[in-house]
Amino acid sequence: MYTSRENNRARRLTGSGKSELFGMLVLSCFIAGCAVGPDFVRPAAPTTQRYDSGEQPASTIATVGGAQRFEYRVEVASDWWKLFGCPKLDGLILQATANSPTLQSAEAALKQSEDNLRAGYGIFFPQLSASFQPTRQQFSPVRFGENVSPSIFSLYTLSTTVSYTLDVFGGERRTVESLSAQADVQYYNAIGAYLTLSGNVVNAIVAEASYQAEIDSTEHLIGYLQEQERITAAQAKAGIVPYSNLLSIQTQLGTTEATLPPLRQQLAHTRHLLTTLAGRSPGEDWAPPRVSFAELTLPNQIPVSLPSDLVRQRPDIQVAEAQLHSASAQIGVATAAMLPSFTLNANYGLNSTSLSSLFGSSAEFWTLGAGLATPLIQGPTLWYQRKAAIDAYQQALANYRQTVLAALAQVADALDALQHDAEAVKAESEALNSSAENLHLIDANYRAGTVNYLQVLIADYQYEQSQIGYIQALGQRYQDTAALFVALGGGWWAAPQNGSSSTLPVSY
Repeated sequence: MYTSRENNRARRLTGSGKSELFGMLVLSCFIAGCAVGPDFVRPAAPTTQRYDSGEQPASTIATVGGAQRFEYRVEVASDWWKLFGCPKLDGLILQATANSPTLQSAEAALKQSEDNLRAGYGIFFPQLSASFQPTRQQFSPVRFGENVSPSIFSLYTLSTTVSYTLDVFGGERRTVESLSAQADVQYYNAIGAYLTLSGNVVNAIVAEASYQAEIDSTEHLIGYLQEQERITAAQAKAGIVPYSNLLSIQTQLGTTEATLPPLRQQLAHTRHLLTTLAGRSPGEDWAPPRVSFAELTLPNQIPVSLPSDLVRQRPDIQVAEAQLHSASAQIGVATAAMLPSFTLNANYGLNSTSLSSLFGSSAEFWTLGAGLATPLIQGPTLWYQRKAAIDAYQQALANYRQTVLAALAQVADALDALQHDAEAVKAESEALNSSAENLHLIDANYRAGTVNYLQVLIADYQYEQSQIGYIQALGQRYQDTAALFVALGGGWWAAPQNGSSSTLPVSY
């Protein structure tokens, strides 16, 4: 009934928590009887070795930043963001993981689930209670057919009670098994929150670099158009060019200027996002570091896990599997509820009408007994509760399969995106080089006196437009690279543990 998940959880706990849980596991394994209901079996991993029906890509095309090579069967590093070679990014992720309320909430939820699990194991121990009851009573002999005067006296009762549940059919063990699976759910939810946080920080850093570069290029564009407008206005006034030329340039200038406020707004929103990801308020006297594309390095060697490994690594898949495990255990709980339950109990105590004689031999009383309780007539309630538990398991199984399919598709999309991103960067870089060469030629001709200054401005404008297209393609390539690392699970399983009570990856 118990799998490697319990052993993994024991390794996650520290100090006395490890020994307590280990003892509970050993004790529960030696309890007599069998557990009704199905024993959980992990769903089989995909047998396919590829993410796409076509040929498995080995690398992207070579372009600016180099070709990205896909290394299959290689594990993702737990600190995968360091492959971008940016110390500012590393420091920001360190702050985010240390201060994020989302991670703190996930860790608290995990601790709560593990404490609930420890509490659940208490059912396997004898339950001992003690009580002391001093009372003042009036006894009426008339109730027993004696016509004498009532008496008033004090009664002191000191007693202890021991009870033990015989988990013959394993209902309690299945309940604890379900609690164990719920602890796994919270553990992988915490890992998923950690992975999402690190991925969001990388995406936001890339977006900030992209927006700032686009703003710089757009401001240059506006400057060129303003200069064109000034020259064309003078030419139109002199009758050299038609007035419609001036209107066309003014329209283009207004359209370009209109793109600047949204870019600045997106940049501000991105910096606010980075601030909140770092666990700070945008109103604080603190700002996230500014990062440019020059400070980022595109990872050229991309480790890619196989589908059979992915289903054992992605946190969302592990959450779905743990939920499936919990639903499986609940079938056993519902089945055991239809069967008899057994208890052993014992009671020992002392009672006396005075404290001075409470511990005398004549004050002793005790009982030993066993109990059996079984449902007889409860209508269809228990039967359909078990049916409902089976239906819940089928639902959890379908959810698990859908989660796996979505994860495989996400990795396939990311691999495909990187190939197309490389093609887009190559095309945009070629356009940028062409516009740069054209600008160089126009500038040389202008210096030679064969073209006018307006043609130089037009060439400058075309160059800046190509620059913006290149920036957008480059930013998309960086973000899709980060998306692939996140889709592969982020390598959290390879992170060293720091021996603290934290269960999150601690490679930072």
